[in-house]
Amino acid sequence: MEDILILAIESSCDETAAAVVKNGRDVLSNIISSQIATHKIYGGVVPEIASRKHIEAIDRVIDGALEEAGVKKEDIDAIAVTYGPGLVGALLVGLSEAKALAFALDKPLIPVHHIEGHIAANYIQNKDWEPPFICMVVSGGHTHLVHIQDYDSFDILGHTRDDAAGEAMDKVARVLGLPYPGGPQIDRLSKEGDPNAIAFPRITLESDSYDFSFSGLKSAVLNHINKAKMTGEEIRPADVAASFQQAVVDVLVEKSMRACEELGVKKLALAGGVSANTRLRAEMEKNCRERDIAFCVPAPILCTDNGAMIGAAGYYEYIKGNVADMSLNAYPSLKLGER
Repeated sequence: MEDILILAIESSCDETAAAVVKNGRDVLSNIISSQIATHKIYGGVVPEIASRKHIEAIDRVIDGALEEAGVKKEDIDAIAVTYGPGLVGALLVGLSEAKALAFALDKPLIPVHHIEGHIAANYIQNKDWEPPFICMVVSGGHTHLVHIQDYDSFDILGHTRDDAAGEAMDKVARVLGLPYPGGPQIDRLSKEGDPNAIAFPRITLESDSYDFSFSGLKSAVLNHINKAKMTGEEIRPADVAASFQQAVVDVLVEKSMRACEELGVKKLALAGGVSANTRLRAEMEKNCRERDIAFCVPAPILCTDNGAMIGAAGYYEYIKGNVADMSLNAYPSLKLGER
């Protein structure tokens, strides 16, 4: 079988990224242009600014990916691109670029779901990793527990009913006076605190539910801080961060382990930006080891938004013939499993 080279483009939020991926698992290049410094002064991503920054960076990022991979545009077999979910203006920049390249080069245009891309990062991390497995997808906008039955077959076991885990982390970080993005700051500060210092609630919902809810936990943290301020009690930010983080991790781990047990699946993977959290990675690995469950988590660079993961997912879309025409649009609220 001849090698398949995918040029992948990702622009769903505030990273402009492009990669060249061979056969879905070998990353020849992975270029990321981050906008964190731009959005930090606003405390979060400003969609209009993000879109303009994507326009400024995208040609340079794609050229860099091709150069680093040592291939020419003509060598590419297909163009994969994120078409949802995400910020609509940001998505349209990458999508328009991908369409232009596909048309000019007469190459297939491969639509990729952003969350499927995060899941596919595990195929890059572990080249022997394959379905079926349970995947905990956890990021700023999404918290999903998914049964990956095949490369194109997803059974969503549970999802967040309100705040995603990463969203809750960002909000708690803001209250603690930590800079954007909040998730890595919570992770860093937690290392200096006691995860058992404050008894924050573990919201598990119904006993048989795989769904998540982090809004109540976020409110509990805010109430703790406000009460301490009103009563003059000392607030130790490191203890607050560590105790909050542990409450999030405990719920994610408990539901993941229960899903593996109840479905009889002995493989578990993490995906999404929050899967870079060191406490979550350590706790998941420990619990999997104790239960003889195979565990996979991408390297931190593959957890945040990147082109390589889109190239990995795009490869499997390509080989099953999922090719889009020039009418492909951006879908900011695209659900996992939708086409």
